[in-house]
This record gives sequence, structure tokens and C-alpha cells, in this order.
Amino acid sequence: MLIDKVKNKFSDQFVRNVSWLGGAEIINRVCRLVTVIFLARLLSPQDYGLAAIVLTTNEFANVFTLKTGISSKLVQASESDFSILCDTAYWMNWIFSILLFLIQCIAAFPIAWFYGNNQVILPICVTSTVYLSLPLFAVQAAIVTRQNRLKVTAICNALQGIVGNVSTIILACLGFGMWAIVLPIVFVYPIWVIVNRMSCKWRPTKPFTLHRWQEIAGFAGNVLGVELLNKLRANLDYLLVGRFLGIEALGLYYFAFNAGIGISLNVINAFTWSIFPHICAVKNDLKQCKQRYFSSLKNIAIVILPLILLQSGLAPFYVPIIYGQKWIAVIPILVLVCLSALPRPFADAASMLLQAIDKTKINLYWNLIFTVILGIFLIIAVNWGIVWVAASVLVAHGLCLPIFTIWASKYAFTITEAYSFINKEK
Repeated sequence: MLIDKVKNKFSDQFVRNVSWLGGAEIINRVCRLVTVIFLARLLSPQDYGLAAIVLTTNEFANVFTLKTGISSKLVQASESDFSILCDTAYWMNWIFSILLFLIQCIAAFPIAWFYGNNQVILPICVTSTVYLSLPLFAVQAAIVTRQNRLKVTAICNALQGIVGNVSTIILACLGFGMWAIVLPIVFVYPIWVIVNRMSCKWRPTKPFTLHRWQEIAGFAGNVLGVELLNKLRANLDYLLVGRFLGIEALGLYYFAFNAGIGISLNVINAFTWSIFPHICAVKNDLKQCKQRYFSSLKNIAIVILPLILLQSGLAPFYVPIIYGQKWIAVIPILVLVCLSALPRPFADAASMLLQAIDKTKINLYWNLIFTVILGIFLIIAVNWGIVWVAASVLVAHGLCLPIFTIWASKYAFTITEAYSFINKEK
């Protein structure tokens, strides 16, 4: 009876976490929809193209912030190690953040040369300032996730969405062009600092320490590699389209991607954020781990698959009505990239499972293989235009991700079962 109550408690907690994060994403998407409607009428494809370059650069750099694996290690760490690792993680975050700020400012110049447009230099440097606020809340955010209090994360996401989108609309109406998309990135970061520090009372207890940094770095290195490859895959099509088909073509493709798959990816992220701490809490209990994992996959199928199919099916009707006639050309691209999201949440869940059982290196190897495959598809497709680029994204994801999901799930539980048997024998 007690075991059943515990199971129900954790199950309810997972549902609550998904509900909070999902609710925050709905708020974000409603705000974003209104924003995109305004931007579709106020900005040109050229503005979108320039903003896409800046945001793509920022996305790559963001991998080195909350997703370095430092935070993930704090979520996964044992209770006996936790306090020590928190202090070390705090100072490691400061080192990473200062380096990131400097590297992105320097990188702005070769990026401008690559795209042949110096207008992106200043906005890339401006967005790099947000990294300096990361150490002020990163450990607190990890503790909140470890405690399964993802309501706090949801509040941050919702407030960020509201403030960011309202700022974007105001700046666009004032004629700021691409800056209307860029500046809100800087405006919203104080929200994360304030909310997380108010929700978690942890503060560093030592003036400076890197004690056991190798332990954090060893775990974080593989996680960081996976996140870098994820970002590369997410932005590789932007890089190739912008370089070989031009800034205007990039603007059309970027608009289609964000007006389409953006909604689906936000919902997928809500599930992914919830799955990791949910599995980590019972990673040493094979039966409960299996139950939680496969239950999560079932919930993903029930919620996300109908959403993606509905969105892609209705695209020919809502795009001209909501965004305007000038964006009709992006409908085929929007439909293709929407459909490419169908297998993504299941692969993300399998990736979280490997990470929870400390098999991050295998996850890294898989992501490297998939990135190479996707890159080959895109390099071939870019010769025929942006519709073929979108089609190649769909084909690559549709072929590779189901294979990974099935294999990783079987592998993870086979290994976990073997460890459990060995421990029992001892």
C-alpha cells in the first residue's frame, strides 16, 4: 500500500510538472502568435534573415550556459556529494560565463564575414551580455529542478514569454527592425535571476573553490557535446540556407520554421524538462524506472502527436489568414518542418534516459552520427532550394530517430537490469 502511494505521488508530481510547463508554453505560444502576426506585417524577410543570424549565434552560445551539463550533474548527483558540488558548480559557471561573453564578442566579426553583412556584429555583442547574469541563478535553477519544483521554471518561462513578446511588439511598432527581435533577449534575463533566487535560498558557502571539478566536468563534457550537436542540427539548415541561398531565403525559411514547429517544440521541451528529474529520482529502481519512462512516452504520444498533425494539416488555411498573403510561399516548408517533429519527443526521452543512468558517452556518439547524416542530407538538398531543405529535415528525422529511440530504450534497461542483478548477487 505504501509503495502504491509513493508511486501515485511521483506520478502526480510528473503530471503537475508537465502541466505547469505546458501551461507556461501555451502562454508563450499565444504571446508569440500575436507577436508573429505583428512582425509578419512590420518586418521584411531581410529583417528576419539578419535576426536569424544573431539568434542562431546566441543559440549556440546558450549551450554553454544552463545546458553545459553542470546543472544536469547537480540534478543527478547523490545527496552526500550535493553540497560540495554546488559550490564548485557556482564558480565553474562564472568561469564559463565570462569566457562565453568574450568569445561571442570576438566571434561576431568572422560571422559577419561569413554572411557578408556587418550589421550583425553589434547585436551579436549585445546579446552576449546575458551570460554574465547566468551564475547568479544557475545553481538555484538546478536545485529547483532536482526538487521537482518545475512550477518555478514554468513561472520563469511564462514571464519571459510575456515580457519578451510585448517588448518585441513595441519595438517593432517603433521601427526598430531586427532589433525588435534581438533586444528582448537581454530584457528577459533578470526574470530568471529574480524568480530563481527568490525560490531557492542556496548561496555559495566558500569564497572560491573548484574542488572535484573533474567529476562535474567528466559528466558535463558528454552532455555538453550532445547539446552542441543538438544546436548544430537545429541551426545547420539556417547556416546553409543563409550562406548559399541568401539572407532573404533565410528569412522565409526562418519564419516558416518558427511559425510552424515552434509551437510543437515548446510542448516537447515541457515534457523533456519533466522527464529527466522524474527518471533520476528512481534510476536505481528498475521497475519504477521502466514504469515512469514508458508512461512518459505514452503521455507524449497522446498529447504531442495530435497537436503536430493538426497544426501541419491546418497550415494552408491559417497561414494566409493570420500572417498575411505574402507568406503563402512558406506553407509547404512549414508543413514539412512540422511533420519532422513527430519522432523528436520520443528520441529526446530516450536521450534523457541514457543521461539519467550515466550513459552520456553513448548519447554523444549517437548524436554525432545523426548530425553527420543530417548534414549530408542538407548539403545535397540546398542545391534545389528551401523546400527541399525542409524535406531533407523531415526524411532524416523520420528515418533515424525511431531507430535510436527503440535501440536506446532496450539498451538502457538491459544495462540497468544487469547492474541490478550484480548488486543483488553481491
